[in-house]
Amino acid sequence: MKSIRLQTTLFTILLSVSATAQFRKYSNEFLNIGAGGRGLAMGSAQVASVNDGTSGYWNPSGLVNIKDNPQINLMHAEYFAGIGKYDYISVAFPAANNKRTFAVTGLRFAVDDIMNTLFLVEPDGSINYNNIQAFSSADYAFLLSYAQKFKESSNKNINFGVNAKVIHRSVGKFAKAWGFGLDAGLQIIQNKWKFGVAARDVTTTFNAWSFNFTEREKEVLYLTNNEIPVKSTEMTAPRLVLGAARDFKLGKKSSLLAEVNFDLTFDGKRNTVVSADPVSVDPKLGLELNVSNIFFLRAGINNFQKALADGDTLNQKKVWIYQPSAGAGFKIQNVTIDYAFANLANQSNPLFTHVFSLRLDMVNDKKNKKKN
Repeated sequence: MKSIRLQTTLFTILLSVSATAQFRKYSNEFLNIGAGGRGLAMGSAQVASVNDGTSGYWNPSGLVNIKDNPQINLMHAEYFAGIGKYDYISVAFPAANNKRTFAVTGLRFAVDDIMNTLFLVEPDGSINYNNIQAFSSADYAFLLSYAQKFKESSNKNINFGVNAKVIHRSVGKFAKAWGFGLDAGLQIIQNKWKFGVAARDVTTTFNAWSFNFTEREKEVLYLTNNEIPVKSTEMTAPRLVLGAARDFKLGKKSSLLAEVNFDLTFDGKRNTVVSADPVSVDPKLGLELNVSNIFFLRAGINNFQKALADGDTLNQKKVWIYQPSAGAGFKIQNVTIDYAFANLANQSNPLFTHVFSLRLDMVNDKKNKKKN
């Protein structure tokens, strides 16, 4: 009987998703990773200044800044030495009058080739490696975005946007979930100042989980004192992101953009700069140096937390830690390549990953000739 107490990765994953209908901290957390090399390099401080196809992720109102031609954005990143894979794609379509934009976005975060050792040990106690099977734990999100100009003048623009999102999560053949939610965003651009508001999961996004086990699998779960999950609903509380940005001229061909965001969560105390019940606040800071609108240098910091000082287990002294990031971008005609060197841990315990993203403006040569 000792052998059947073997624990597997499968148990951990299934128990983490088998929740009753309630709000859960860090629900659908894969939707908070980010999108695009620019945003990740700037510490995820984006809601005020984002103006390309990644706006569908950061703040849908920014989509109206895409003019004349459709735009495609692609990104791929790998985390934890390639164990976790994250992919992002968006296609944006501006209307003929450039006053409204539609976009479609897809995201996937997955851990593939997880070993299921549920039947590794035979009833007689022998180990049979042929019983090991691999499965994937994958999270998907699909966003349908609409953005429109509310007001446009020489010194002030107001843009509004909304997202309808569908979420699908799966843990091999054992567990699946479908969810739905809505986001809304606003951008106000006045002279050199930019302000942004992104309200995510405004309708309290939900995931409805269902589970599928054979009788043999249920028996093993029972004998190893593991709870057999049942159908449940996981709720995601609303989140509000406020941002402000300003452009500073550094010369005839260069400028510096500085942006600050405040990420407000409403699901109780978190380990953030402002930690209260029910509202916690997490600040994000980002900088972007623009040279001739061709070359870009970026830096940012976010995810401020209090943690025990390294090696100070006796006094239990806590210090502030944060996640730094940096990156660059290069634009050639209608192609932009962005790179981010982002940290998944903190400044004292770095766990960096390389992120590349591509932006392609689908320029119509006939249209350009007519304009000229």
